[in-house]
Formats: sequence, C-alpha cells, structure tokens
Amino acid sequence: MSKDTILFEGVKASQLTKRELLEQVYSALEDRGYNAIDQMVGYLTSGDPSYITSHNNARNMIMKVDRDDLLEEILRSYLGKEKEDQE
Repeated sequence: MSKDTILFEGVKASQLTKRELLEQVYSALEDRGYNAIDQMVGYLTSGDPSYITSHNNARNMIMKVDRDDLLEEILRSYLGKEKEDQE
C-alpha cells in the first residue's frame, strides 16, 4: 500500500451550471430533512445564507452566485426562455 498523498479536486461552483448548482443545493437540503423549496425561496428572497445548509458545501456554493442571476435563470426556465449560451 502506497503512503503517497493523493490530491482530489472537488467540483467548484464556477464549474457548475446554475441549474446543476441549484440541484445540488436542493439535494443537500433534502438530505438534511428540510423542505428544500421553502428554504431556497427563503434564501433567494432574503439573502440570508442560514436558510441553506452547510451540508455538502451547499451554503458556500450558492453564496458564490449572485442571487439575481439565479432568479433570472429560474424565471427563464419557468417561461421556457432559456439562453442559448448557458453559463
């Protein structure tokens, strides 16, 4: 067995699409037994990060994306007006 240190790179929020980021945050909230939609709405409307669990780094990930950008993404998806060049 090798005693060499292995470095793993985690997935950075900047490497995820906004949809993937929201899905991961949703999953982390559900894992902890929260009503994920209510918690995410609370965060998006108030900006209070305590609505988002730190489980699976969800809080740090969502705070790295501008809330207005997330709301724009959600509204575009809801209305079926997705941009062709998704970030």
